[in-house]
Parts: sequence; structure tokens; C-alpha cells
Amino acid sequence: MAALPTRAFERFFPFWLRTFVRTREAGLALCALVIGVVSGALVALIANAAQFLHEVLFALPVDQRLSATVSIELWRALVFPVGGGFLLSAVVWLAGTRFKGRMADAIEANALHGGRLSIGGSLYITLQTFISNACGASVGLEAAYTQVCCALSSVLGRGLAARRADMRLLVACGAAGAISAAFGAPLAGAFYAFEVVLGAYAVASLVPVVASAIVASLVSGMMTHRHGPLPVLTDFNAATGAFFGHVFILGVICAFGSILLMQGVALAERVFSHRRAPVVLRPALGGLIVGGFGLVTPQVLGAGHGAFELNLMQSVPLGMLAGLIVLKGLASAISLGSGFRGGLFFASLLIGGLLGRLYAETANLYTPFNFPAGLAAIAGMAAFGTGVLGAPVSMTVLALEITGDFHVTAAALAASALSALIVRETFGYSFATWRFHLRGETIRGPHDVGWVRQLNVARLMRKDVRTVPGDVTVAVARDMFPPGVTKQIVALDSLGRYAGIVLAADLSAVSPDQAQQPVADLAGQRDVWLLPGMTIRETLDMFEASETDVLAVIDDAETRRVLGVVTESHALRRYGEELERRNREFSK
Repeated sequence: MAALPTRAFERFFPFWLRTFVRTREAGLALCALVIGVVSGALVALIANAAQFLHEVLFALPVDQRLSATVSIELWRALVFPVGGGFLLSAVVWLAGTRFKGRMADAIEANALHGGRLSIGGSLYITLQTFISNACGASVGLEAAYTQVCCALSSVLGRGLAARRADMRLLVACGAAGAISAAFGAPLAGAFYAFEVVLGAYAVASLVPVVASAIVASLVSGMMTHRHGPLPVLTDFNAATGAFFGHVFILGVICAFGSILLMQGVALAERVFSHRRAPVVLRPALGGLIVGGFGLVTPQVLGAGHGAFELNLMQSVPLGMLAGLIVLKGLASAISLGSGFRGGLFFASLLIGGLLGRLYAETANLYTPFNFPAGLAAIAGMAAFGTGVLGAPVSMTVLALEITGDFHVTAAALAASALSALIVRETFGYSFATWRFHLRGETIRGPHDVGWVRQLNVARLMRKDVRTVPGDVTVAVARDMFPPGVTKQIVALDSLGRYAGIVLAADLSAVSPDQAQQPVADLAGQRDVWLLPGMTIRETLDMFEASETDVLAVIDDAETRRVLGVVTESHALRRYGEELERRNREFSK
């Protein structure tokens, strides 16, 4: 479980307030406003603290971005990433198994646990991410922002005794506030919540999510003026066929580039997980490599906000652009693969922007059509970000809020849509769901599938099962179970183990000359059964594969002790009832 209810906080608020939130949309909207205020303040505090440490550790001028500095002293570039790696290992060692099973992110919490997040586990993740970014590792703070904001939203929902659907919505409000405050982009924050955290859009959820995003952006803006990339001049006049041809090619490049980056993170994890590399030394080793990259160019350190502004708003040689793309991708993959914690959100935006500019300037050398480099940078940013995050609309509106240019937005939308299609068809995962896949989860998005796992065979089965020894004759079984008593009987072998199911109708259909045969001869489904932990979907698949109407439930394949039976009609009815309930929650 991601988070069990905190009993000390459960239903903390008075009854009238809990009722107001549970029964009125206005109550959720007010909660969203509170979440927006808290999210904006938290994002600003974390961002300012990380910037302060960058200035102190790497001797930066005030307000100077780490990735925008020209050079860093050799000892600083090596000592602090390595030291940060050791500090991270120490934190992990001290925490031990305390947070095991409690470190779900917002997507997993909304998909499996009805929006319940552990505040302790989330603060632990936030601390790890903060240390990773502050010491110069090539990771962003966006993961920390969303984790802590969503966790506090979940705690608020538990205190208000919110329903499952409302808990998921409040977590989405926390994510919207976090991203909006991080980028000063309320629209992008809202659509990020819908696409990445909530997984669906409904009219009832619009006001709370948008309210949280707007308020968080305002609060963060009052506490800090560092909202990320500045507007990029695009010198664009009119869209043509050649223009959109370049946009589509760029979308294809960014799609496959994003897949390569995600695969690179997985490869780096496998390399650093090799037995010869002690666990405690892995982050430090990764910090040493990333620090070495930082000596080549400090632009690979940190999230990359300064590098974005530096490379997309002034002329940069093509070789330098290409080199920075490779180094930033390697630095991000090695940082995450070696044990540093953080996200690929802003790294994907930076790499995509650099790819867009590199493509445009290269294409302009060999084609007659002038593809504006600034516009290509924004379109590449949106397309690459879509490939990693799986959120094309979020990336499109982020492009709009960065530039305020609808022509740029059209290019970003086209590139993002194509990138999303290619990644879904060829890879099938965003970065978050890819990480779930690597650890054995089957989550493909934030859609609520937790109820499917909760509705398992143990809750579906009937325990009042009729059993009969398999060596009993058919005639005796008829006397034991006359017509109308039961529809099916479970046969047992000489050791009392499951040996198949006998239908009462088959008993009646046996001719008199065959009445002395063992009842086990009539048993079907001898090698087909259900286990208590199987989900309802697995159960329905089993019914379809076995082409039967009833299946027995046993404890395990070794002892085969009969626990009950499940009928296909009952399973279908319960599945339909749960689907209808979820649909009502979605469309209310």
C-alpha cells in the first residue's frame, strides 16, 4: 500500500466542513484554493533553497543559474556531486526499510490507491530529490515539487474524509499547483494534472484544478521571479506545407530521441546495479562522472533552466549544440541510473529545445525554406517533453505560455501529437509508467485501476461449497445431492485435494448402467482453478479461456485445498456494478 490512513489526522476537520466538501463542488474548489496557496509557497521555498545552495557550493553570483555559468572550479565540480552522492547514500542507509512500500508517486497513488499518499514517504523522496539537485546532479526538482504538493493534498483529503474520486482530484490539484508554480504556467499545470495525474477530464474537475494552478502560480510569483525559460523570438510569418513538413520531421526525431533517453536511464540502472559496484558507492560514482561532464560544460549540471535560456536565445555553433545534447542526455541517465533521485521533466524540455534548434539550423543550410530556429526550439521542446511525459496538450500550452505566440503553438501541437503517437505505438510508455514497468507493475497511466485489484477472487467467491470424495459412486452422489440442492459439486481426491467440478445436471444424466462408476470420472476443470489473490479481470480471462461457467477457488497449487467457488455470472455482475459506480464518479 502506498499509504495507510493516518489515524491521528483522519477526519480531523469538523463534521459540517467534511459534509460541505463531500456534497458540494464549491467545497472541493475551496480545498483547491488552499492547495494552490500551499503548493505555490512550497515550490518557491524549495526552488530558492536549491538556488541558494548552488550559489554557495559552486561559487555562483546571486541569481546565477548553475547550468548558465561559464565554468566551475575543478574541485567544486568533482567534490560536491561526489559528496552529494555519499550524503544520499547515508540518507538511504539511515532510513533503512522505514519507508518501504510507502514511496508511491502521484500517478501510482491515483492509479492503485485511490489518491492516498504517505506523507513520510513523500518527504523522504523530496529530500532525496533536493539533495540530488543541490549537489549538481543532472536532475530536476519538478519530481520533488509534485511529490510533496500531492502528498499534502492527500493528507488534506484524508482529514476531510474525502471519497475516493475526490481524493484523486485533490491529488491532481496538488500536481497542477506544483507544475504551475514551477514554470509560472497555469494552463500547463492544469493540463498536466488532467493528462498525467488524473488521466481524464470532466467538467466537475475543471474548476478545482484550474483554481489550484492559478493560485499556485500567483503565490510562487510573489515569492520568486525565477519561473523558468524566457520567451523565445520566433520571427515567424506564415505556415506553409514546407513548414509543417519540417515540424513533422522534428516530431519524429524527438519521439525516437525521447525513447532513447528513457532506454538510456534503464541501461544506466542495469550498469550501476552490477554486483561489483557497491550500493553505497553508486551515487558517488555517478556524481564523479557527472562532475566530469560539468568540467566540459557546466550546462549539464542541475535541471538546465539556465542552459535553456543560454542556448535558445543566442547563436550557438552546431557542434556545441550536438555535443550538449549528448552530454545532457548521458548526464541525466547516469544521474538517475546511479541512484540520484529526480525527474526528467526539464531535462526533456532542454534536450528537445536543443534538438529543435540543431535541426532547424542544419536544415536551413541544405533546404531553401527558412525554418525559424526559435520556433523549432519550442516545437522540439514540446515534442520531446511529450515523448517523455506522455502529455501532448500540457506541452502545447506550455509552449503557448512561454511565447504567447499562437503560430508557435500550432507547430508545438503538431509535433507533440506526432511524437505522442510514435511513442505509444513503438514504445508504449511514458517515463513514469516505464519505471513502473521495470519494477514489474502493469500501470499504463493514472486511470483508477486500484479497484480492479481490490475486487479479487477472495471477495467474489462463495464459501458454502459442496464437496464429495472422488471415489464415491455416482449413485451415492445422487442420494447425497438430490436435484435442486446445488448446481455443482467439488470432487476431492483421496488426500482431500481439489480434483475437479461435477455438475449436478451431469449426475442426473448418467444412465443406470453407469451409476456405479466413480463420481471423479464426471469431474471437469481438473487442472483449472482460481487463487484468492486473482483480480476480477484475471478471473474473467480464466472463465473465457476455460469455457466454463463455474471455477473452484483453492489456496495454492501445492496443497489445492478448496476454499470456495466463483460463477461467471456473479463475476460479470460485480464487474458491471463497479464499472457503473466509477462511471458515476467520473460524470457527476
